[in-house]
Amino acid sequence: MKTTKALAVAICLAAASATSAVKESWYSPRTVRIVKMHPDAKATEPTHPFRTVVAEPLGLKPSCAFDVSEKDGALVFSADGRTILSEFPATFMKRDYNGVKDLGAAQGWHLAKDEVLYGLGDNQTRELDIRHWKGRLMPGNVGDGLAAVVSPRGWAILWDNTSPVKFGSDDRGFSFESEIGDAVDYYFINAGSIDGCIAEIRMLTGDVPMMPRWVYGFWQSKERYKTQKETVGVVRKYRELGIPLDGIVQDWQYWGNNYLWNGMEFMNEDFRDPKRMVDEVHAMGAKIMISIWQSFGPQTKPYRELAEKGLLFPFETWPQSGIGHIWPPRKDYPSGARLYDNYSPVAREIYCRNLKRLVDLGIDAWWMDSTDPDHIYKEGDFECMTSLGCTWRAVRSAYPVSATEAVYENMRKNGDGRVFILTRGAGLGEQRYAASVWSGDVASNWDVLRRQIPGGLNYTMTGNPNFNCDLGGFFAGRYNRGGGVDNENWRELYVRWMQLGTFLPMMRSHGTDVPREIYLYGKAGEPVYDALVEAVKFRYLLMPYIYSTAAAVSMKRESFMRPLAADFPDDAKALKVSGEFMLGRSLLVAPVLKAMYTSEDNKPVGEMEGWNNAGDGESGLSKGAGAGVVYSGKKVHEAYLPKGADWWYVPKHGASVKYAGGETVKIEVDLNSQPCFIKAGGIMPIGPKVQYNGEKAWDDLIIAVAPGADGEFELYEDDFETYACERGEYSVIPFSWDDSGRTLTIGARKGFYPGMIGKRVFRILAADDESAIRTVEYTGEAVEVKL
Repeated sequence: MKTTKALAVAICLAAASATSAVKESWYSPRTVRIVKMHPDAKATEPTHPFRTVVAEPLGLKPSCAFDVSEKDGALVFSADGRTILSEFPATFMKRDYNGVKDLGAAQGWHLAKDEVLYGLGDNQTRELDIRHWKGRLMPGNVGDGLAAVVSPRGWAILWDNTSPVKFGSDDRGFSFESEIGDAVDYYFINAGSIDGCIAEIRMLTGDVPMMPRWVYGFWQSKERYKTQKETVGVVRKYRELGIPLDGIVQDWQYWGNNYLWNGMEFMNEDFRDPKRMVDEVHAMGAKIMISIWQSFGPQTKPYRELAEKGLLFPFETWPQSGIGHIWPPRKDYPSGARLYDNYSPVAREIYCRNLKRLVDLGIDAWWMDSTDPDHIYKEGDFECMTSLGCTWRAVRSAYPVSATEAVYENMRKNGDGRVFILTRGAGLGEQRYAASVWSGDVASNWDVLRRQIPGGLNYTMTGNPNFNCDLGGFFAGRYNRGGGVDNENWRELYVRWMQLGTFLPMMRSHGTDVPREIYLYGKAGEPVYDALVEAVKFRYLLMPYIYSTAAAVSMKRESFMRPLAADFPDDAKALKVSGEFMLGRSLLVAPVLKAMYTSEDNKPVGEMEGWNNAGDGESGLSKGAGAGVVYSGKKVHEAYLPKGADWWYVPKHGASVKYAGGETVKIEVDLNSQPCFIKAGGIMPIGPKVQYNGEKAWDDLIIAVAPGADGEFELYEDDFETYACERGEYSVIPFSWDDSGRTLTIGARKGFYPGMIGKRVFRILAADDESAIRTVEYTGEAVEVKL
């Protein structure tokens, strides 16, 4: 981000740690809070206009496995005589932002030259290791910077400040610097593992509520469905073709023109009966999510009420023009849209009262767009005052958290159905409000596809496990040169992005310029169509595993996306792998992230190296009757398998293959391949073939075991819809695999919920003998199966 004049006049006055007393507060045996007040601070405790950390400190220091000491004006964190992390002296500043005087604070820490570092949110970096990355951390459309880092050595730092924060790192170490802050205020975590650090961050900033199971199915979206007939028609077409679908998204402008921006009601004449639209979607077993924003047009009811109470910010936001969807915007007809001050309880009440019009229609989920928010910056905007009594700059990074908090808390107060929020802006602690954050309006190209994995992993490691992205990327206009949906360069990219989506916490196709609906990409028996459909169907086969992982996320503070280093911190090569991840505890995902049949730079097929008119079967490219590319022939894909475990490659077609860890393996793939590996000892429940979640009960599941090590798994079930799970209404079936005795023990079921399956069938197989399936009736009592 470009440095503004306001930042340039912030002057560092002195390294003042020697005059600032250190206060320790313990939150668990693994987490301590460190506070050093600014010498010029008027308060005796750090000022936090918006609260990121919701945990309370312990009354007394617990017995813990590490010590905090001071040396030469800096703290040292150590255990058993070994230094874990040590500080540089703190630095305190006086600030002058456009005539508004304030304070700032910075802290740095030493690192070994070769030490790896993760976290900072989703900054769309190419590499997972963010060491030597520098930038300004704050919410944005593309890139959400969060001030928390995690080391594969098992420690973490959470920097507690809601102003923009400067992060710097070089060969000596790393640092955080708050634009506004009357203290150095951070949490040092020594949990011994990446998973342990994430759990402690959640302990501090809030746990993840259970989301409804339909969230984890496939969602179709685009910018935008322009009539209710079109919206309903998409769902109907998916059902006719037998392509699984759980949800449809209604994007913006259902309210009408831009002067009515985000009016929270259907005023567009092409949506004459929105209740009927919602009911028709529901009748087909699907859910509907709708776009809502933080800004309002001047002709809307919310705008008028908020303006009357002085609860709109004066600076410019999206949309810039009141005239429709025209680019570039006609600025001679300004929209007059303004962001609302969502920090205000009064403003929140107005927002949610107007939102009730959509709630009453039966809308299922909330796409809170532009919570970052869109801000067309002018000098001095950051010095606007908020209802919290501080400047916008002081709480800039809390805006998306405040936005989702308002809607989540209102929904929880008014019903027992689980809340789901899809949102673009991210902030520390947002996971506690059932918010899944997507990576923003990213460009559609192979480089950006590759950035989604490090982005999702680094975001997960700051506390929120619910990451997703626009499958296919958002801006795909470059592929209209070559026919859009018929452009083979685009088609291969879209397939690979969808295949990645199979394994993300949310699978949602969305974008502009080029349509995304699967049925536009051919028909059954054609390679692109088949690959897209199979990616969706594979998602539903994994659903019992995904939903059980969701329960572990909520109840055990685990994560969906996990870096390889989470399980293999001593594997130096695994620390640097940016194109693979663990989904839960057992599944290693190694997707194809480069073009194999077409061009990454969108060259016409005939100009590509290796293309030939005859179609020799070697390159896999041939010229067909308007088809452009024939996706024939196998390609070689490489995947690194971490040292310390054996791995089973389970192709969609063909026998499973076992590999030793610590190797880069080469496997043959085609357009329909989705490379993933089950860790030896892994136990994978496989769900039924369905059109949507809930169509069939999980009363007949395949249980696949990957021999080579002992293993455990818990199959979690509840009513899939309400918060009864928080009241203890759920069941868990434990599975354990004894590798030496080749015995799978299905333990006694624990728990109960109304509607629980009393009698079911498990079909059990081992990866090394998939033809030998053992069928077991299970009624809740423990049973052993020999394989």
